[in-house]
Amino acid sequence: MLAERVDVVIGVDTHKHTHTAAAVTPTGAVLESLTVAADRSGYQKLAAFGARHGDRRLWAIEGTGTYGAGLTSLLVALDEPVVEVDRPVRTARRSGAKSDEIDAARAAREALSRDHLGVPRGRGEREAIRVLLTTRAGAIEARTAALSALHALVTTAPEQLRQRLRNLPTGALVRTCTGLRTSQRHSSEHFATVMALRSTARRILACEREAAELEHQLEALVRQIAPTLLEQVGIGPVVAGQLIASWSHRGRVHSEAAFAKLAGVAPLPASSGLTVRHRLSRMGDRQLNRALHTVVLVRLRQDPETKAYAARRYAEGKSVREVKRCLKRYVARQLFRQLEGLDRT
Repeated sequence: MLAERVDVVIGVDTHKHTHTAAAVTPTGAVLESLTVAADRSGYQKLAAFGARHGDRRLWAIEGTGTYGAGLTSLLVALDEPVVEVDRPVRTARRSGAKSDEIDAARAAREALSRDHLGVPRGRGEREAIRVLLTTRAGAIEARTAALSALHALVTTAPEQLRQRLRNLPTGALVRTCTGLRTSQRHSSEHFATVMALRSTARRILACEREAAELEHQLEALVRQIAPTLLEQVGIGPVVAGQLIASWSHRGRVHSEAAFAKLAGVAPLPASSGLTVRHRLSRMGDRQLNRALHTVVLVRLRQDPETKAYAARRYAEGKSVREVKRCLKRYVARQLFRQLEGLDRT
């Protein structure tokens, strides 16, 4: 039990401009609270605050990868034990009782109540992969929105333009729209529509170039960290990057079962009466789940062993979803063991 290993847990409620810490005993009593600015000077004050409460201490921080990233990095550099906690479950507050000090104490008590504590994700190369993935996802999302806008513009365009563009495939439509020309001789509607089509098409191409450049940088990082991942069927730079970002480093996820739960592929019982079955989980890291789903879909199309396995399970009466669930669980186990075997910490 955590309460037997520490004399104090320091919960930290993190915000953009301030951090509030509360030192809590194993019995849940608050010893002291402190609010500081969310900058290096404030982080050092919090480190000194922790040092005043004995050597057997543990930091429980909300948002170690967001608002608490700076504080977490400093504490890890000082060899302080740090765990990550989600926003604590808040009880009903009819009286309106709510403050940063209360939330900081809740963070500490949340850590004391847990059987398994989350270690903060690593920085460095792992964080580099995460920001590339996030930015690429933003570029893809912007491209998708721009494509929808382009099709909408074609639908409502003047008849002459609409007849020219309406039946073109998406790629040809984008290329054609980037080269559209107009002049003041056309009507104001025609002129404005051509300008909008051209601008939107060029935005699509810009997003595609941005996504391709980010994916190239992502692949270079993945090859440095885990080149063997890219040798697996169904795993490209984006999927491999997401696997590394979610896993983070050896020892953070304590078992393959915990990794499966993190990925949302741990089987959940869904039996009733004489029917014994499991269903797909909807919990966990949804981006990691999406990466595993991509691997399974590719292997179902391209990998003979996966095809044979699926055929056997279909013959047993399994549904498509159940077969995919089984495959996701298998892939999670395989990839977790491979990630834990990397020569990195």
